[in-house]
Amino acid sequence: MANRSYQDGCAAAHALDLIGERWALLVVRELLFGPKRFTDLRAGLPGASPNVLAQRLRELDEAGVLRRHRLLPPAAATVYELTPWGRQLEPVIIALGRWGGRSPSLLHDARMSADSVALALRTSFSAELARGLSAELGLRMHEDVYVVQVAGDVIRIRRGEAEHPDAVIAAEVGVMNDVIWNDLSIEDAMNAGELSITGDPELVERFVRLFPLPEPADVAARTMR
Repeated sequence: MANRSYQDGCAAAHALDLIGERWALLVVRELLFGPKRFTDLRAGLPGASPNVLAQRLRELDEAGVLRRHRLLPPAAATVYELTPWGRQLEPVIIALGRWGGRSPSLLHDARMSADSVALALRTSFSAELARGLSAELGLRMHEDVYVVQVAGDVIRIRRGEAEHPDAVIAAEVGVMNDVIWNDLSIEDAMNAGELSITGDPELVERFVRLFPLPEPADVAARTMR
């Protein structure tokens, strides 16, 4: 639980007691696609110091949001995974992403982790643009590999290798971000040796256009007094 409680009977205030500390929700974000080791979490959240990250993990463990789990040999590593209750934060994080995506001050070229890119795909997916499309793609961002399934108005994303993908896109996280949201063309990225495609290139061209940025919120409007 947070070190500073609101001491408020409102359930929303209590939720913030549990997950409102800095980095807490981002830890949850990094675990939505599956368990991770401490070093994996550090890689996804480089701005969090090891001590702060360890403290957040302890607090979230004590709150019942996540749990530590020891893998069996030969891995024999300690990983962190969300509890079923912790996984119920997924729509909360997606809703926050959609709300924050409309901020005029959002830095679209700032660093993102592989999992945050994968989650942003779910957040910004346009069912209208995907109408009539049925495809399975593999996404490779360095060591992070995902299967993306699009079927009409539904998108599903999970960690792992696609068995029979229609196409596979491989690029570093920043390049993937730039191709999907920052107007870097696939052709330019491929010519620079920063992105590769296996399979149907026309499908990939359509796929990267399924995730439009939302209209910025009108924050200039003020209520007349």
